[in-house]
Amino acid sequence: MRAVVYDRYGPAEVLHIEEVPRPAPAENEVLVKVRASTITRSDCGHRAADPFFSRIWTGLRRPKQRIAGMELAGVVEEVGSAVTEFEVGDEVFGLRSGANAEYVRLREQGALAHKPASLSFEEAAALSDGASIARACLAKAELGPGKRILVYGATGAIGTAAVQLAKATGAHVTAVGNTKNVELVRSLGADVVLDYTREDFTKNGETYHVVFDAVGKHSFRRARRSLRPGGVFIETDLGFMWHVPFLALATRVIGSKRLTLPIPKYTKEDVAHVKQLVEEGKYRPVIDRTYRLEQVVEATRYVETGHKTGNVVLTVGGAAAEGES
Repeated sequence: MRAVVYDRYGPAEVLHIEEVPRPAPAENEVLVKVRASTITRSDCGHRAADPFFSRIWTGLRRPKQRIAGMELAGVVEEVGSAVTEFEVGDEVFGLRSGANAEYVRLREQGALAHKPASLSFEEAAALSDGASIARACLAKAELGPGKRILVYGATGAIGTAAVQLAKATGAHVTAVGNTKNVELVRSLGADVVLDYTREDFTKNGETYHVVFDAVGKHSFRRARRSLRPGGVFIETDLGFMWHVPFLALATRVIGSKRLTLPIPKYTKEDVAHVKQLVEEGKYRPVIDRTYRLEQVVEATRYVETGHKTGNVVLTVGGAAAEGES
């Protein structure tokens, strides 16, 4: 089968298409024929070993996982003897390392669910990663009616997910993005949309129970004045500054405002939750561009510009036009 492979850390150009053995499912696994996958900021960080200390998990000298990617949507090709939830031919989506490939095997009890019938494979491939990270972060926030949250960086994969997940709880959502995406973010359910090129939310006098930095470009120090007593600042980027983990620990015992750094765990509950919201009409994936698998280097370069809106999708075995929206 064809897969996107990298054997060393480096720029986008280390990625290449290679023929690799097709995996065989164990008794508790399914084999999925992938129809669409994605490229995320996390994928880029793993490939570049950025931050450097991430090599502790991904491999000190070279990548432990040769095949890139995490998100996928496709059709069940084979099922293990102990599998009961899925059958051959089922359309599914989920999360598993090595997803930028023609076939991926996943545990039945892993982050895998039946694809919502209303979504294309491309849309379903973009459901899991941003939503799983945002969900893990918002679990620390205790959101609901009467709570106010500000999402900074509301136009990326995590940000667009956070706006919708927060709104689904009944919270009042203020979203911060750029000029071109104001209407998009409003369409996702944000009650207030701020254009960061025109207004600094830390200086407008508004306060929130939660400030969620979905892009790792803000800081607790700057956002602190916008938090209410007992409020929480949620950071998503462990590599943003070396001192952030230590500051998070300090805010547990000093002052009434906290900094937290949730570490997401990709679970079946995550994908089941976002599927339910899709089917209830409370969630939709946002796709910026679609590329063919063979265009992975070009697609990765685009993700690394930092200007994508929502998700960048790779079609596998399809015929997506270059840079198709």
